Amino acid sequence: MLRLDHLAVSGETKQAATAHLAACLGVDPVPGGEHAVFHTHNTLLGLGPDFYLEGIAINPDAPQPDRARWFNLDQFSGAPRLTNWIVATDDMAAALDVLGPGYGDPVHLQRGDLRWQMAVPESGLLPFDGFAPAVIEWAGPHPAPRLPDCGLRFRSLTICHSDADKMANSLAPLLNDPRIQFAQGPAALKAVFDGPNGAVNLT
Repeated sequence: MLRLDHLAVSGETKQAATAHLAACLGVDPVPGGEHAVFHTHNTLLGLGPDFYLEGIAINPDAPQPDRARWFNLDQFSGAPRLTNWIVATDDMAAALDVLGPGYGDPVHLQRGDLRWQMAVPESGLLPFDGFAPAVIEWAGPHPAPRLPDCGLRFRSLTICHSDADKMANSLAPLLNDPRIQFAQGPAALKAVFDGPNGAVNLT
């Protein structure tokens, strides 16, 4: 089975992605870190013990990686926005057997004592024009409990795409979460969170 793990806002810079998160949600992300292999960096928002958000961008001070960056960041341009949803599995090989080769091969990563593997296509672009989820498997602690709780709670995620029904059907054997909805239309992601002053949206 797959479960929603976190969401990613991409920006042309880390500062832009961070500012977008803060403007949409009314809370300031905290510093994250740098990612080896893909040479990106991020900031983070904790939403309870098992869910978080990240603002991510290419690290301009890091060397050029020897492969395409995850989340198709090499091709990202324009205003910062919600670009990716990441689902966790306890058995990466089994999940990829069901999902198929388009989701990529597992890449093993480490930052401090955080260790995980994520399936990343060779091109960096996930299926369905990048709107299919990335698949992650944690080996050890999850980052969410370590983050300050920003007071928001995840309510729903809507994935809009011209092939939304096909995407939903391809994920159905592994993903059963009523908070995740698929809708036909121009490709976009929209997340809704509950906060002290009501619902807030992230796009």
